[in-house]
Amino acid sequence: MNTGRFIALEGGEGAGKSTQAKLLVEALEARGLKVVLTREPGGTSGAEAIRELLLTAEGEGWGARAEALLFAAARSDHVERLIRPAIKVGRWIVCDRFVDSSRAYQGGAGGLGDADIRELHRVGSEELLPDLTLLIEVPAEQVAERLAERDAGISDRIGGRDANYHAKVAASFSRFADEEPQRFARIDGTGTPEQIHQRVMQAVDRLA
Repeated sequence: MNTGRFIALEGGEGAGKSTQAKLLVEALEARGLKVVLTREPGGTSGAEAIRELLLTAEGEGWGARAEALLFAAARSDHVERLIRPAIKVGRWIVCDRFVDSSRAYQGGAGGLGDADIRELHRVGSEELLPDLTLLIEVPAEQVAERLAERDAGISDRIGGRDANYHAKVAASFSRFADEEPQRFARIDGTGTPEQIHQRVMQAVDRLA
């Protein structure tokens, strides 16, 4: 039995990750592969419960440290109960966000630093990393237009943070891709979904 592969899609708000994840799953299934589409935070019942806590908390919400711990807890359950077992039996995982989002959001924009996020990941998920991380990059002005259309002025607690926060997120993702070119593929996120999908498939084909 062939070992499965693990692909994560990353990027800021409005990059089109969810759309591209679904298109990627369809393309891989058309090749005869068994594919699991999942997301973070989420993917298991426990992780989905934590997702609700993170994105819809009332009042002041969570501080950066508590937020990072909750993401790490959700990811730990996700990895143990879904991702590792699926890879072991030869399935491909396509995940909408993974640990690099925590590194960019809580570590970079939230100010915790990369070392602390990586340590949480070591303890919670045994440092599992994707075989390929697709970083979808979109200019900030296009992101603003997409979010306005998508959210109609209503965002979740993290997506609704200010432009400076999201600029730091984008800068963090860019730095990760520069530092780990063997794992990251930078995808131009402009154009139609179909055009972006073609770029995604060109990057994924290197796993074949």
